[in-house]
Amino acid sequence: MLYGLLVTILLLALAGGYALYWQNRKIQALQEQLAQSLHKQERQQDNLARRLDNYLSGSMQMGKELHELREQFAPMPDKLLQLEQRDPGSLSFIEAARLVGLGATTEDLQQACGLSHSEAELLQRIHGKK
Repeated sequence: MLYGLLVTILLLALAGGYALYWQNRKIQALQEQLAQSLHKQERQQDNLARRLDNYLSGSMQMGKELHELREQFAPMPDKLLQLEQRDPGSLSFIEAARLVGLGATTEDLQQACGLSHSEAELLQRIHGKK
C-alpha cells in the first residue's frame, strides 16, 4: 500500500513537472512573440517619427517661403496706386489692368498704354491669371 502511494505521488509529481515544462514553453513562446511585436511597433514608431519630421520641416519651409512672398508683394498695391496717380492724362492703369484680365501681354501693355516694361510686368503680376 505504501508502495502504491509512493508510485501515485511519483506519477503525480511527473505529471506536474510535465505540465510545468509545457507551461514554461508556452510562456517562452509568448515572450518571444511579445518581443517581436514590440520590435515591430518600435520600427513603426520610428518610421512615423521620421515622416512627421519631414512633414514639419516641409511645412516650416513653406511658411518661410510664404513669408518671403508676402514681403515681396506687400508694396505692390502702393506702387500700383502711385502708378495710377502718376500721369492722369495717359491711358489709365485701370484700363491696363482690364487689358491684362483680357489676356494682354507685357508687350501689348507697353504699346497700348505707353507703360514701361517694369510697369507692365507689375500689372501682369498683380492682375494676371493665377
